[in-house]
Amino acid sequence: MQGPTAAAVLEQATGAALPETKFFNMAEFTIAGHAVRGLRHGMAGRPGFELFGPWAEGEPVLAALLEAGKDHGLVRVGAKAYSTANLESGWVPGPIPAIFGDDPLLKEYREWLPASAVGAIGGSVDSGDIADYYLTPYDLGYGRNVKFDHDFVGREALEELAKNPPRTKVTLVWNNDDVTAAIGSLLGHGPGAKYFDLPKIRYALHQLDKVLLNGEQIGISLDCGYIANERAMVSLATIAKEHAEPGTEVTVVWGEQPNSAKPQVEEHRTWPLRATVAPVPFVQFARTNYRSKR
Repeated sequence: MQGPTAAAVLEQATGAALPETKFFNMAEFTIAGHAVRGLRHGMAGRPGFELFGPWAEGEPVLAALLEAGKDHGLVRVGAKAYSTANLESGWVPGPIPAIFGDDPLLKEYREWLPASAVGAIGGSVDSGDIADYYLTPYDLGYGRNVKFDHDFVGREALEELAKNPPRTKVTLVWNNDDVTAAIGSLLGHGPGAKYFDLPKIRYALHQLDKVLLNGEQIGISLDCGYIANERAMVSLATIAKEHAEPGTEVTVVWGEQPNSAKPQVEEHRTWPLRATVAPVPFVQFARTNYRSKR
């Protein structure tokens, strides 16, 4: 339950004022006579909750929420639209975990890890060194969460990196004309660009596309998709700090090198898409009223 009227819907459905709940903490509600737990979220840059309870009680709880929502413009947007909300608030899902190298400290963990828990890599980043796919907390905007008051794997490396992180998180706004041409290339003689599965065009759990400036790679484009509220195709990216000024023009390379062995990747050709660096979070409300107050 997210959006500018989410709090009003919940208060009407519960018949009570919402409890004061810190970001990413839990609260308890009663809806349609059933106990419901709620995770205080804000994925779309607005206050809201993810609601949990027994599956058997789901239908009456949902019915109560929909009834309360009639007075507040509630719209059921579906899972595909939900997955684009993080593009507005600047949260990067699915960074590839740095566990696949030859570090002996993680060997036992890798042997335990089920194969089904390992996601596919997609995108134009093409390297034989798995370390080139890794991201640091500073790449993802989590530097403020790094604490050096305890021991952990990689502490020394992060302490050194913290002195001057080379990359920073940004939003890239893809050029409308280039996106239109790429989508249009799916018609007529091919191969054209990699298919855009709107609204979320990421096709692998770990999406990593090259970001170029004057032909040189300066970063990695990560989660990507279409924001209907902004009528824009964007991606979250980590790029060299010296090129992170809003308004800087870069190029995102969409697609993969020829002869991909992935069954979900059809025949296509890589497609350069101009993009403009923008702030993160991209949406003004999220940047000034949500992220700054978490």
